[in-house]
Amino acid sequence: MHPQHQETSPQPSKPQPHSSDTGTNNRRSAIVETLEHRRFTEFCDACKRYRYIGLCYGAPGVGKTLSALHYANWARVQAYWNHPCQTKALLKEITKGTVVFFTSPVVSSPGHLERDIRKTRSLLHNAAIERARRYEHARMKRLLYRAEKLRDPQRNPDGYRSDEAFKMENAFHEQRDRAIRVASTLPDPTALLVIDEADRLKVAGLEQVRDIFDQGRIGLVLIGMPGIEKRLARYPQFYSRIGFVHEFRPLDAAAIRQLLDQGWTPSGVHLPPPPWDQEAVAAIIRMTGGNFRLLNRLLTQMERILEINALREMSKAVVEAARESLVIGQA
Repeated sequence: MHPQHQETSPQPSKPQPHSSDTGTNNRRSAIVETLEHRRFTEFCDACKRYRYIGLCYGAPGVGKTLSALHYANWARVQAYWNHPCQTKALLKEITKGTVVFFTSPVVSSPGHLERDIRKTRSLLHNAAIERARRYEHARMKRLLYRAEKLRDPQRNPDGYRSDEAFKMENAFHEQRDRAIRVASTLPDPTALLVIDEADRLKVAGLEQVRDIFDQGRIGLVLIGMPGIEKRLARYPQFYSRIGFVHEFRPLDAAAIRQLLDQGWTPSGVHLPPPPWDQEAVAAIIRMTGGNFRLLNRLLTQMERILEINALREMSKAVVEAARESLVIGQA
């Protein structure tokens, strides 16, 4: 039996709301730093630090994928490669990262799985190479300018054949060689690989992932549904490598109430400012059952109901009307 990851923050604190978009503006995806999100972050930090395999499981909709994407800063990594004319600041930010996020495909052979993971890891690696290449080329240009200045008889009539000029020219050639070699000498920065939808991995896929873990000397986090821990227990070679097991739990009533009291809404959703009618808040807590995905969907529908009926106040009737347009069950 593997130990549950021990968190360093046992006291629940107020969740910190963050709301943003994932578009060409390169801002991070919406995230709410609840206690569960912080526990997940500590779990991933431990797997990365100790190079362990970690297993995270939880019901659908509780926020596993969103937390993992935020932890890896993956929206920013994808934005860099998907949209042209990215800034140096964005490149600098993503090259600080050491976490790769990968979603397991529905069907994939071990060979295709290995190729897809390698391709995904290359997003981070190539960004690091690009930044290093820019730095080395900028330094090369500065040395070239100084070398040309020293070797120009018109600009340096007394010293264009001096030792200083030859040394500067040699420094330029060394820097040029370094700029050429940067792609082959810069190591892959990946320290943690996070695989979402790990339930899709069959036996051969798990063996391929185990091989990547063994060869890469990196941490590994598998994210899946409840029951995945029991399924993996049937494969001793893989299960024996698991260092941490983490359950991603739904939000409790206090956490949802704090979010609503702070005026948090999903990205792009505008609702009346708090405080809200307490019956409405209680209805939201009851209907969502701590499921973060359902909370997002319900609040979005509530905005629509308010707009359609030209209402300015939140009420239990608004919540119930929004609920009727949703399929409430497992998200």
